[in-house]
Amino acid sequence: MCAGAGLVVFHFFGNAGRGYIDTASLFVWWGYQWFNAGSESEHGPFIVAAALWLGWRNLRFQPVSPPTGVSRGAWVALGVGLGLHALGYTVEQARLSIVGLLLFAWGTVALGGGVRWGRAFRFPLAFLVFAIPVNALDSVGFHLRVWVIDATEAIARAAGVEVIRNGTQLFAPDGSYQYDVAAACSGVRSLVALMALSLLIAYLNVRSAWRRMAVFLFVFPLTYLGNVIRIGAIIAAGELFGQEAGLWVHAWAGFVVFLVVLGGVLAAVAFMGEKEPGPAAVAAAESSGSRLGRTSVLWPGVAGVAVVAAAVIAWTVAMDRRPVTGGAGIRLGPDGQSPIELPMSIGVEWIGRRTEVTAIEREVLPPDTGFSRRLYVSTADRQDQVFVSLVLSGRDRTSIHRPELCLVGQGWTITGRARHVFLHPNGGGVPATLLRVQREHVDGRGERRVVPALFAYWFVGDGVMEATHGGRLWRTAVNRLRGRTDRWAYIVAQTLVDERGEEAARNRLQTVLDGTLPAFLPEAAPEHRLE
Repeated sequence: MCAGAGLVVFHFFGNAGRGYIDTASLFVWWGYQWFNAGSESEHGPFIVAAALWLGWRNLRFQPVSPPTGVSRGAWVALGVGLGLHALGYTVEQARLSIVGLLLFAWGTVALGGGVRWGRAFRFPLAFLVFAIPVNALDSVGFHLRVWVIDATEAIARAAGVEVIRNGTQLFAPDGSYQYDVAAACSGVRSLVALMALSLLIAYLNVRSAWRRMAVFLFVFPLTYLGNVIRIGAIIAAGELFGQEAGLWVHAWAGFVVFLVVLGGVLAAVAFMGEKEPGPAAVAAAESSGSRLGRTSVLWPGVAGVAVVAAAVIAWTVAMDRRPVTGGAGIRLGPDGQSPIELPMSIGVEWIGRRTEVTAIEREVLPPDTGFSRRLYVSTADRQDQVFVSLVLSGRDRTSIHRPELCLVGQGWTITGRARHVFLHPNGGGVPATLLRVQREHVDGRGERRVVPALFAYWFVGDGVMEATHGGRLWRTAVNRLRGRTDRWAYIVAQTLVDERGEEAARNRLQTVLDGTLPAFLPEAAPEHRLE
């Protein structure tokens, strides 16, 4: 009965975010990620198979004894699992709901099979965490990607190889080769799979908890080292033999990372000097380490789970019926959905050229995402240009993402970040994150040039502003818990830094914002108004 209640909750009321995958089922949402290349979770089915094998293996090691009652831990897991799902549904975090699903699954197994099954499936179900989509770790992957590129660039130049870097791109000054270090090559895709492999090896061969953890943590420096070797080999092949040679190395060099990590982990296990004990030793250890309480009360607990499941269903239905609170934070166009068009000109000093939304953006972002953007060019000096963009989320918060990730992917290298407050013409301040970025290129004379720029962004909700992506996520989660759902707008202003310096670039941004802010943002949020 508890399993049936969980099946209803997680299948029919499991997924709140419909921007990318239009399904109410958490099972469908999770399974889709395993077969979607963009999710970087193709290892998911192997994790599931390994978890099932581990559960079967552990059952063989557990002593067979008739259950004397039901574990209290099972009831706790069932309740906490449903509670985590309700929280994940509220803040539109399906991954949090998956953690709740795993807890609920363990509670169901422990309830039906007693302590023996509960012990056997503790680790296997926890192991399924590695099957959660790895794009949840995009920040970790972003930094790992940058560190791999930094190290490869430094090693190449130390070896006398002139290589130019633009964001995640590495290329030769003469154009003989050019490679984009994508997420798959930075280790973020392989990291989770290798973490799972490392933990599995440690679990099967090492008994003490701290030694298992040591073997598991060893995978991080090994993955970094393996990816540096891989990218270095690609650059070396491109330098010696050209673009095609580097691509050929890229095709098979993924095994280098695997061999480095697997060899290092096996060496660490051998150094630890522990081997897997026999079934009797495992059973004794598990029995002596168990502290699960027991209770003979069954039907009241089942009724309680049913009541909680019904409450979670009612809560998810109420969340789905909750309208998006009208305030979008910025002015809307005639259709009431898209942001208002930016001004075609700012006085006679700046002319705004329409910039179309790319096909990739339309394909990746949810269909109800709104856009408005223009490139403002100075009539006095056409070299002075400021790009202003508005992206307005629809019902799904996935319309808005962390800007640093796509910025680096577009070929920019982030050299610094700071908090900056732009002045609003109607009074108050507009808090923003100001990124210092640069891009390298080779001019017509074969000389390397660095093009610096300033990239400012912030987020606007209904009466609130946030300068950072993390702040916006936190505000969104808190507001949804309070029964409020905002349409967030993501604002960008970008300009190049020329010989006049960074201060002149900031003033240029402020000048264009003086002419555009009143059009889409009537006034600063109350908490940012200046006395």
